[in-house]
Amino acid sequence: MRAVTRVPAQGGERGVMLIEALVAILIFSIGILAVVGMQAVAIKDVASAKYRSEAAFLVQELLAQMWIDNGNIGTYAYTGPGAPPVKIRDWVNKVQSRLPDGANQLPSVTLTNTLPVGSPTPTGATVQITVRWRLPEEATQNLPAHSHTVIAYVYPSAT
Repeated sequence: MRAVTRVPAQGGERGVMLIEALVAILIFSIGILAVVGMQAVAIKDVASAKYRSEAAFLVQELLAQMWIDNGNIGTYAYTGPGAPPVKIRDWVNKVQSRLPDGANQLPSVTLTNTLPVGSPTPTGATVQITVRWRLPEEATQNLPAHSHTVIAYVYPSAT
């Protein structure tokens, strides 16, 4: 007895390799799109970190100035609207120029627990400095501003 071998039809497997290649290209394309998406998020996060570090630097800069001049702490109070005090005018201008939407997001310097108590010219206080910023795309969408706040105790030394 002779074994019968079947010969596959000529057109039955045509195009299988093409389909495998297309599926491989599809999987590769999805992977590339995911990498591009992660890169876009990373770029946005780097910009956000840049503004956060700039805000922290600006707040620490004013706080250092206040510690040096702690006998005149009352001249640094600023709630935001209106003209800033002479002592921090340059600092307010720097905040407005370095942070996005700074002209609309005014910083504030609040003094509490002043020393001597109730004095119109305190020599020490608990200081709260807040700076705000908003990215251009956030401003167009009316999203709330980002903020960085530092609370410090600035009192004259006992000596």
